Amino acid sequence: MLIPLLVLVLNASVALASLALANCALASPANYTLQPASSVVGFETDFGSDKITGQMPISRADLTLDFQNVSASRVAVTLDVAHADASFPFAAQAMKGPKVLDSRDFPHISFESTSVKSKGEGAEVSGRVTIRGVTKPMVMQAMIWRQKGHEAGDLSHLTIRLTGALNRSDFGAVGWSDMVGDQVRLDILARIARSE
Repeated sequence: MLIPLLVLVLNASVALASLALANCALASPANYTLQPASSVVGFETDFGSDKITGQMPISRADLTLDFQNVSASRVAVTLDVAHADASFPFAAQAMKGPKVLDSRDFPHISFESTSVKSKGEGAEVSGRVTIRGVTKPMVMQAMIWRQKGHEAGDLSHLTIRLTGALNRSDFGAVGWSDMVGDQVRLDILARIARSE
């Protein structure tokens, strides 16, 4: 259930994935904003032989992508824990409750990138994620593409896919560990637009 925090890294993947588009150079670093209506921040964890899935809204995202020098890209994201949702009501309540994410005392999850580098056909974004007041390192894999309808070389509207996993116990989110898996897996699809 703690996986939602990985959503933060998703935005970082934008920076990393920019390597895949490095041949479409920009003159300088560019700022991007999230298009929340067409973005999905999803998570999944084991629940016995089933899965719990869900989403968590992004309340703030600051993205700077440098297509000529990917390592200069930066990402900072804040998630809204109080409005997270899960595949069934009990899971959503439990996830936001004091034994897991504790949305009352810790209403936000945050992620800040520390490095972005190319890896294969995509990128790798390393950073620090803070959940329940505990900060740990995190690494996500990212891919980036132009959105449909945009010509080659047009980097004004991009789609990013970010994947990764974390253990909720690392952040003290240990509630219902006899029923719910420790590992939380992320598969995030985000659409971003260049700020003018």
